[in-house]
Amino acid sequence: MEVILLGTGGPRPDPRRMATTTLIRLGEENILIDAGRGVMVQLNKAGVPLGSINTVFLTHHHFDHIGDLYDVMLNSWMHGRKDDLRIYGPPDTERLVNTLVTQVYDKDITWRDQGEPSFGGWKPVVATDIIPGPVLDTGRWKISAELVSHGDGLDMSPAFLARWTCLGYRFEAEGKVIAISGDTVPCPGLERLAEGADLLVQCCFLATPEIDNEHLRRLAKFTIACGDTVGKVAAKAGVKKLALTHHRPRTDDSMLNALLADVRRDYAGPVVLGEDLTRIEV
Repeated sequence: MEVILLGTGGPRPDPRRMATTTLIRLGEENILIDAGRGVMVQLNKAGVPLGSINTVFLTHHHFDHIGDLYDVMLNSWMHGRKDDLRIYGPPDTERLVNTLVTQVYDKDITWRDQGEPSFGGWKPVVATDIIPGPVLDTGRWKISAELVSHGDGLDMSPAFLARWTCLGYRFEAEGKVIAISGDTVPCPGLERLAEGADLLVQCCFLATPEIDNEHLRRLAKFTIACGDTVGKVAAKAGVKKLALTHHRPRTDDSMLNALLADVRRDYAGPVVLGEDLTRIEV
């Protein structure tokens, strides 16, 4: 079993990183977590057959995590996907996917479906809204979701927060556990999905020296975990290996080194400072 960090950046364009997207490879199966900027190009670079993607799990609906979902839908089909593309995500995922298929890319799909017979006809996309708990058990692997906190303490209306669901995932196969934090700060859901994991892929946006104004202090407290807390989370959960992703754009590596030092103050296990296309054996 292998994890590939296809993208390790965030919403802001970064010439060094694509947006946060993670691939789990289990034999011939390829399970995609999120579908951010550049996902299909990165899969191509990683040597993963594009037609072999048929299961996607979305953590939440920020554009840096779903912005290239259409590309997964279309290019997996154009490169030989034979089965339905199954997409699971928080409530509104079904509406979002159906909008892409029936209103945004409907002409493109029809044109290729009817005009390019070599594609073998449109292979459907099936979206499912999920809630925290068990999500899927194939007999070979299973995955469950936990509710995580991403911006819950910010000044947003109750009506919006009622629609705002962010998930992390716990993937289990071959006696191993891979935890995907999603975008979150420390919270009970993150603790549960990370408990005893062989690998935790954890968002880690800023090093402590970068948290130098009120806006960034609020971000580190309410929006996305940073170097001041990530090591503590991994140590408390007994994680065997930690991979850091969702980094802030930077022009040099000095703050990445500071980020690594932050985490290692609290966590003694192996740390992978994620770069795009990093491969991690589990």
